[in-house]
Amino acid sequence: MSQLHRITVRPEQCGGRPCIRGMRIRVKDILDLLASGSSRDEILADFPYLEVEDIVAALEFAAALPDVLVALTRGDTVVEIT
Repeated sequence: MSQLHRITVRPEQCGGRPCIRGMRIRVKDILDLLASGSSRDEILADFPYLEVEDIVAALEFAAALPDVLVALTRGDTVVEIT
């Protein structure tokens, strides 16, 4: 089951960047931690308010971005990432 519903984008929060469940932790923050070698367990220990599904959501969001960018360059309107 998709976890993308956990991603929120609000213009007034974190400069409109994608965040997790309305909190001030950006998708990019989670991706940066994973890219630097942090494990899911380490991230969850350091950020106890996160859930494993939040990490999955960040990865799903990142995986969907190339298709969104292609659609935008074609001039398509992208309303929702599914």
